[in-house]
Amino acid sequence: MRFDTVIIGGGLSGLVAGIDLVRKGQKCLIVSSGQSALHFFSGSFELCNKENDPMKAIASLDACHPYSKLGAERVEALAARVKPFFAELGLNFKGDASANHWRMTPLGVMKRAWLTLDEYATFESETEMPWKKVSVLNIDGFLDFHTSYIAAALEAKGVEVAVASLSAPQFDKLRESPTEMRSTNISKTIIGEFVDALAEQINGKVTGSDAVLMPAVAGLTGTAEVERLKELVKVPFHFLPTLPPSTPGIRIQMMLKKYFQQQGGVYMLGDSVTEGRFEDGKLKSIKTLNNEDTEFEADNFILATGSFFSKGIVASQNGVAEPVFGLDVDADSDRTNWYQRNMFDAQPYMTFGVATDEEFRAKKDGRPVVNLYVVGSVLSGFNAIKDGCGAGVSILTSLNAADQIMNL
Repeated sequence: MRFDTVIIGGGLSGLVAGIDLVRKGQKCLIVSSGQSALHFFSGSFELCNKENDPMKAIASLDACHPYSKLGAERVEALAARVKPFFAELGLNFKGDASANHWRMTPLGVMKRAWLTLDEYATFESETEMPWKKVSVLNIDGFLDFHTSYIAAALEAKGVEVAVASLSAPQFDKLRESPTEMRSTNISKTIIGEFVDALAEQINGKVTGSDAVLMPAVAGLTGTAEVERLKELVKVPFHFLPTLPPSTPGIRIQMMLKKYFQQQGGVYMLGDSVTEGRFEDGKLKSIKTLNNEDTEFEADNFILATGSFFSKGIVASQNGVAEPVFGLDVDADSDRTNWYQRNMFDAQPYMTFGVATDEEFRAKKDGRPVVNLYVVGSVLSGFNAIKDGCGAGVSILTSLNAADQIMNL
């Protein structure tokens, strides 16, 4: 089978690249082995959260960082395209690249963010809150959202907090087993007429509050339930992130995948690439585990397999490797240099990844594979946690790869 572009990896990076290419008329295939990091989505994307001004922070990054390879002007231009990109899919974010805003984690810690879903609470200041009194509500029996941490964090900033729980027969069956009381399962019950009933119950618990904060447990398949709650609740209504799995993250994954397929893209879920055929410095075709007798040929390929978490990079006693094509990796050969003993220090292994040239083309045996582009967290040269740039690198390098393929 022949395609214009084959993308290996169906997470955020792969889908962004795939959508951008099919919008421009390309015939694309995505090969996805399964769950992506979007299942752990916080509700926010980071561009670079080391400082309030992300572009200023980007200017100080190491030369090997993907942003440095792109250049500051290119980063800024690509970043400006991201909100409209998602808005066209029905995913609305607030924020921009000119200044980071603040978000609250499930443990009440304030962190900088670039873009945050509209239904989430965001803050202009780390210390000053926009409310005098707020209601923090949880689902009775839901253990992945800790109101005590949230309340303590808000009270430390001078906010009066009222904590309450919501209960309903729809939640009772889930409550029988703690393993079933997860955000995604709760969201499957918050549909139809129950949305109105839940809003009425919320209204009974928020009298005198300036706003209500709840765990993000609604809107698994779309935003209709969230919009309905915002319409019916009588005070400003905001979500806060939960511990994984992430209901909004899974929604984003589903919406991106659906849009890609609606535009004519082919998405092979539950499959993985087993080998590639190289000729004259180019990748000509791939074979997959579930289609071992079929060669998938393409003019261009994109590697978006993720880092260690997604097994895009693997480590063994003998070193670090890229397992699909045996590409070159940037990694220290001495295992004792892979980590720092203090777990809160920047860990060197986080920067390991596939070696690329200045155009993000993968290197194999020291030479670039001229039609194999590398995007997202499988790239080397950056620490997504230390630099606070994981989502930004994933999205911007994917848009950049699509532009390169289209010669834009």
